[in-house]
Amino acid sequence: MPVKLIAVDIDGTLITSQKEITPEVFEAVQEAKAAGIKVVITTGRPIAGVTHLLEKLKLTERGDYVITFNGALVQDVASQEDLVKETLSYDDYLALEFLARKLGVHMHAITKEGIYTANRNIGKYTVHEAQLVNMPVFYRTPEEMADKEIVKIMFIDEPELLDQAIAQIPAEFYDNYTLVKSQPFYLEVVAKTVSKGNAIIHLADKLGIDMADTMAIGDEENDRAMLEVVATPVVMENGNPELKKIAKYITKSNDDSGVAYAIRKWGLN
Repeated sequence: MPVKLIAVDIDGTLITSQKEITPEVFEAVQEAKAAGIKVVITTGRPIAGVTHLLEKLKLTERGDYVITFNGALVQDVASQEDLVKETLSYDDYLALEFLARKLGVHMHAITKEGIYTANRNIGKYTVHEAQLVNMPVFYRTPEEMADKEIVKIMFIDEPELLDQAIAQIPAEFYDNYTLVKSQPFYLEVVAKTVSKGNAIIHLADKLGIDMADTMAIGDEENDRAMLEVVATPVVMENGNPELKKIAKYITKSNDDSGVAYAIRKWGLN
């Protein structure tokens, strides 16, 4: 079966450790587009943190789509129309903000417009995220968050501290939300129905693409859901060892243009 849709993660996958797109990856994406394949950037980042990459890859034309916030938002890139948008409620925010305080870790909430934190001493990983995704940071008390349309919440802290906190999260939070670790210092929280996998299923259905004709390339736990639903799951050589257990193929590392190798080896052949 020819591949008709390729979902590609960003960090640790599409871009190098220097946050760059190699010429090989750019060329392979253009080859895939020319062959009629939908190349869909699928990331935990907000849309503001993806726009410059979409432009560099020429994935901004009519018929191009992007999946952001770990699947909470699916958009037509050219029109900016939302095909899927699943948000968290104010009550969700309050419950998660209280949990973060109880666990002693920094937390921030992300909307389409910016990153909001109730931590008076703003965490360094909140600053890191803001720089990474090109979004402003706002200090707001919990009371000031009632009117915000929150798409994702992140617990962010030193890896050891974050792991200790994760071990103490009550089971009810796993029942009510999707929690995925995307970096050693990031735990991302979205609505229970949200995942990269569900977003890909929805988009493929809208485009009339059979899931048997789909492929995904990723490296970390927040990619698991999409790797589990596509017919051709590909994990980066630098990827999480646990993810490699569910991969059909292992491609080269992100610093060695692994996305280009995967597209040409298993997407175009």
